[in-house]
Amino acid sequence: MTNREIKCVGIVVKPNHAEAWETACELSEWFEKRGVSPIGEPRAEAKVCDIETADVRKFRDEADLIVVLGGDGTMISTARLTGNREAIVLGVNYGSLGYLTEFRIEEMFDALESILEGKYESDQRMMLDIEHRRGEEKLASGRVLNDVVINKAALARIIEVEVELNGQHVNSFRADGLIVSTPTGSTAYNLSAGGPIVYPSMNAVVLTPICPFTLTNRPIVIPDDAEIVLKLVKNSGDVVLTLDGQVGYDLETEDRVKIRKSAIGFNLVRPTNRNYFDVLRNKLKWGR
Repeated sequence: MTNREIKCVGIVVKPNHAEAWETACELSEWFEKRGVSPIGEPRAEAKVCDIETADVRKFRDEADLIVVLGGDGTMISTARLTGNREAIVLGVNYGSLGYLTEFRIEEMFDALESILEGKYESDQRMMLDIEHRRGEEKLASGRVLNDVVINKAALARIIEVEVELNGQHVNSFRADGLIVSTPTGSTAYNLSAGGPIVYPSMNAVVLTPICPFTLTNRPIVIPDDAEIVLKLVKNSGDVVLTLDGQVGYDLETEDRVKIRKSAIGFNLVRPTNRNYFDVLRNKLKWGR
């Protein structure tokens, strides 16, 4: 993406994390000294310093850069705050794994100095737009960075999900559930369910059944420009549609979920001193 002038920075802090909030206060002062206006995320808790809390519209319309102080869950929730302006996002790891919040705290200020000078590199991560429909009625919509999941409640029996790709029937999966994952989300629930790791810049989406009844039902990699329709065919108990594991909706038999590539990407600043395979070796402990 084209580097832009940074006039306003949004600061997103991991909930109930005192150390991250202390860093947010330092960041606020640091940016103000450089003529950049800091604003806090709309959902911020009681503040420990004087950071203006913006509403959702202001955060989306004004933040040129978003600094995330937290873990991957905090980063994923930030994807819902970026709106259509495609702000650049830098993640500082205050979580455990840190696939997306790649920067260490000791790297943060040097990285931010480089960003203000226009000297940075970013990856545009694909996101998916989702519609939940019951008949002709649209019940919900959303956007995800990681995955869309249909799964059953703990005591429900196997469910059946029919999959269409650009109007063509793919299969009716009988399983505990089904994951539709972006390349970014391929190292999350998809990986735990036996799906492949997909390089972040690949133009692909992964369909991964969760504990399929038929063992020959395996993950499928499909083009990211396809329209995917999931229909709940068999429902013998509580079934839930979850977006990035953070927003959920109840599904009923014959409900449809339409999924397509979003026109909006998620622009993640990447460290220049390591690459994606360094991250995988470190986080997945390859060879150890």
